[in-house]
Amino acid sequence: MSISAVVFGASGYVGGELLRLIAAHPDLQFAAAVSESKNGEMIATTFANLSPAYGEQSFVGYDDWLDTLDDGSQLALFSAAPHGASAGLLATALENAHNKSISVHVVDASADFRYSNQSDYETVYGDQHGAPQLLDAFQSGVPEHVADVQAEHVGHPGCFATAVLLASVPLIGSGLTDDTLFVNGITGSTGSGRSPKPGTHHPERHSNLYAYKPLVHRHAAEIEVLIEAATGKKAKVNFVPHSGPFARGIHATVQAKTTSSVTTAQLQEVFARAYTDAPFIEVVSGAPRLKDVVASNMCRIGVAGGDDSVVVMSVIDNLVKGAAGGAMQWMNRLWELPETTGLTASAPGWT
Repeated sequence: MSISAVVFGASGYVGGELLRLIAAHPDLQFAAAVSESKNGEMIATTFANLSPAYGEQSFVGYDDWLDTLDDGSQLALFSAAPHGASAGLLATALENAHNKSISVHVVDASADFRYSNQSDYETVYGDQHGAPQLLDAFQSGVPEHVADVQAEHVGHPGCFATAVLLASVPLIGSGLTDDTLFVNGITGSTGSGRSPKPGTHHPERHSNLYAYKPLVHRHAAEIEVLIEAATGKKAKVNFVPHSGPFARGIHATVQAKTTSSVTTAQLQEVFARAYTDAPFIEVVSGAPRLKDVVASNMCRIGVAGGDDSVVVMSVIDNLVKGAAGGAMQWMNRLWELPETTGLTASAPGWT
């Protein structure tokens, strides 16, 4: 199968990871890296690590990408465009693709299609949705928690949400704890995007650790919605995110009170059973370590049980499993390819 691949917002960190994964995917044929700010510039100028794969290829603008596709072709369209902008860009893209009889599946890494309800999105993000007419065509969730894809397109959850959901859904689904979760998450500086900000400036992050938006981070609402979608149970998520002194990765710690005494062995069995058929999830003994997953699509989960409380720890790469890699998992499923296609190369050590 040869499917053309296009990336919107291709000059950002997530866009660069998508380009890297596309270059190694046996069934995707690179067609266009779309970036208005980098239009006409060589991809390798922005991403020197991609020089062997993209050579003299250049970014194109949003008015030009469609010209790279033939009528009647198949298209895997990834969007790493900013929240609030992605929906409108995708609405235009889908209309143009339809006019050229192009068969297309979209995976959006922005927040624009993570909620099925327009009012929920607008409440959390404080702005009008850019394409509410498309909401019914999108489904959201991490691939491990959605047995059947029932939509043409997917809105991939945020990176924090991915790490927390993988740790929380089996826990809430088991009935071993109450419905209140206390979550700490530490993210690397790439999670804030490519544009420099005070919180991502190296002198501020180096040898430093600090919380931000405690109990009011917008991913908490998203996590609650997707826990309910996966388990049928409502949960209250008390989330405190932190900025860590590293570039890539997320370490999430989820704590909850138990309904009865739970041992570590019981918890390990719950998670092992939940992820039996999940090739990118490893349930480990003890505490998972961030460096074991950075630059891979893996999530490692560790658990601990006590008399009246439990702890679940999960680690992922925010740019891969939390964004580009998770998006590729979804795209594989949308095109009925093996879920692991293009995602099984071993990650580098000592990152």
